Formats: sequence, structure tokens, C-alpha cells
Amino acid sequence: MFKKLFGAVTGGRYGGRLPILPGALMQEQIAFQFGIYYLPVPVGDPIAALHALLRDRFMRFRRVDAIELVEKEMSVAPQMMADVKTHYTPPDTSFLQHFGRGLTRAQALALQDSQQALVLDFGYSKYYVSDGLRAAIELTGALARETGGLVWDDETNEVFTPDAWEEQRLDAWTEGVPNILRHKVVHAYNKGKHVRAITLGMIKFGLPDIVVDGFSRARSQDMGYLINLFAQAIAEGAIIERAGEFDLDLNAIKHPKVRDSQVESLKSNAAAVALLSLYEGTWERGDPNNRLVEIAFDRYPGVDIYAQQEKMLSSFFGWEDSLKLVKYDEELLAASQQAKEKLPSLRVAFNAGLTPSEFIQVKAPFATPDGGNEWMWVEVISWEGERITGLLRNKPFNIPDLHAGQIVEVSEGTVFDYIRKFSDGTQEGNETSKIIERP
Repeated sequence: MFKKLFGAVTGGRYGGRLPILPGALMQEQIAFQFGIYYLPVPVGDPIAALHALLRDRFMRFRRVDAIELVEKEMSVAPQMMADVKTHYTPPDTSFLQHFGRGLTRAQALALQDSQQALVLDFGYSKYYVSDGLRAAIELTGALARETGGLVWDDETNEVFTPDAWEEQRLDAWTEGVPNILRHKVVHAYNKGKHVRAITLGMIKFGLPDIVVDGFSRARSQDMGYLINLFAQAIAEGAIIERAGEFDLDLNAIKHPKVRDSQVESLKSNAAAVALLSLYEGTWERGDPNNRLVEIAFDRYPGVDIYAQQEKMLSSFFGWEDSLKLVKYDEELLAASQQAKEKLPSLRVAFNAGLTPSEFIQVKAPFATPDGGNEWMWVEVISWEGERITGLLRNKPFNIPDLHAGQIVEVSEGTVFDYIRKFSDGTQEGNETSKIIERP
């Protein structure tokens, strides 16, 4: 069975970091795969239904036995899979809780007993990139609907009902290049003390998948925004003009929904331009079978990658911070004491493992040159007994030797408050700030 002939991995062959060469990132030829799972068997003959659709509605596709590297037209190669559990294993129910789109509980369970699936390999030259992908999506959705199946996107590892497939992939596609966010996903996972994020699905546009390696959990959302914007820019045809460098200009994004939603969230001092470094990505287990481009931030000043990341993100999105003198009254000290009592359980939770979208921050004192203290937030990356190591989240006002993003060490006994963010977006803690900010 054909599997991504044009998606050869290159990044993992290199021991060092090689800059991306100038030019367009799109491949000359594009190939990808969709599938249709049946519950447990199709309604009618899928190959006959495909033949009718190609004859009546999708005449631009030529049916072939296998996609070839020299494809110059829009081609589709179908293959029926009979022994699904052995040769095209469906995702299990725990997987579908995260990556099932529109499925009912009954459909998720029925998928486990699927007996047949139709695999559809698509291929064409880059000149058909938008027309080809849209037609492939429409054809796959129509075929799934007619034959009673669920759509499997082999590139993003998602399962859709036909309705969810059309809503996610087609409804917002009016003209030109679509919203790239609806056609790819970003997977983030813990790598040591930090997070690695990678896209899946960019190969459908003939483009490399995108990697950012080694950032803090508290910056996961911002890194996701950055990845999405870079993905949209290259999908819209942006090219690399200088080896290993790309200036991501938010205002140059053409798709209004992608651009405007991000512009609205910028702080008043945002530059809205990110000076990115681009390197050949290094393939890791579980990565898509595609070229990889790694985004780095070494065009920004900083003693380490965390300081460089912080400088880039605060410059691109903007930042705001304030210094406030605090009177320690009984109410404030009582709230701090309640926070301190939670620290042992927070230490246990941190060391048990957080998801990439969760984080814990603690507020601790840092000595100023005049003998006082500046209280700032630290994102925990290590918590061993009383010793907490983390990344400084605030930009110091009165301590010239410290900077946002710096690795610092504080004692659990000096912690004044905490913030814990959960994977569902909710958070607890920071009760002292509510008291401090009251008029």
C-alpha cells in the first residue's frame, strides 16, 4: 500500500542544525492519505460509489492503481482493506476522546469492530495545491456519506463523521487559501522539564511540519499561536528570503480571521513582527513522516534559549507589568498562609507529572540593590524538597541582574502565593493578588 511517497524525512539525517535554505517551502509534488472506516461494513460497494462520483462530480481526478512521483494531474488510488484490525487498525476509544470529531459514544464503540475500510491516496503537483486538497476533502466526505463510513485523516490522526468533516474542513473555506488551523493540528508533549510542539497535517499543502522544542508550559498557548501564524504564512506562499531567517509579520497574513483574531489580542507595545530562525528539524519518534522545520529564537538577545524565547514573545505579542507597593495587613497575610498550606500537595502534583498545558507558578521574593524585595512569579520546572527551580515570569523593575525567562532558584519556605493552571484552562490560587488589586 502506498504511504507518503513524497514525504521523506530529512531533518533527522543531520547531526547539526542546518539552516533552511532560501526559497519556497512547498514541494513540487504533493501526496497524502485519507481513509474511510465502516461500522462494520459499508452500505453498498465503495469502489463502485467512488467510480460514480469520479464520473459525475469529480472528473478532475484520475483513478490510478498507485500514486507515482511523476504525477502531473490530480490522481486518486483507492484500496479496500478487509482485515482492518490487522492492516488498518482503528484508533481506540481513549484516543477518540481527544481526536474524535462529532462521534457519538455508539459510533466510537462500533469503530472498534470495523471489518472494512477504504484507503484513498491522493497525489498531484503543487499547481493543484488548493484545488486538489479541497476536491479530495469533498470527494472523501461524499463517499463516506454515501457508503456509511467515518473519515480518517491519516495526516492529523483524527476521525470525523461526514458532518463534522465538512464543517471543520469545508464550511470556512470560501476562496483562496483556507484557514490552516482547520486542516492541521499541533501536538505538544513533555520533553524532560519542558515542552516540545509539532504540527501534523502540513504535508497536505506540500509544506513541512513545524517544530518548536524546549519551551515552558506557561508559554504553550503563545507558542501555539506562533506556530499557527507561521503555518498560515507559508501556506499563503511566503518564501524564505535569507538562509535560516524569516520575519513573521502578523499584518502580512492574508486570511482575515487568522490575522484579525490575533491582532485584537496584542498589547499596545507589541511589535507584531517575530524574527524567527529556521533550521532543519530533527525527527523524533511519533513525528509525521514529512520534512520538519524547527523554529528557534537566537536572533534575540539572551543568555539562554529561555531568555531568547521570552524576549521574542514579549516583543511580538507585547507585554505589560507593573510594580505596586503592598501593605501586609491581616487579610493579605491570612490568604498567603492558606496558599502556603497548599504547597506540599502542589509539590506532589508537580512531581507526579503535569500535562503540557498545565503549569504551576509560585510568587517569591528577590532582593533589590536597596535592601528591599521585589515579589515575582516563577514557573516551576523542578521541585525537590524545599528547593524550587523555575523560569522567572516577570520583568524585574529594580534588579538589573535578573531578566524575564531566566532560570532562578527559590526556597519553598519563602513562597507567598501560587497559581496552578489545569489542562481544561481553569486555574486556582493567586488569592493574594485579588486583595492587592482591590481599589
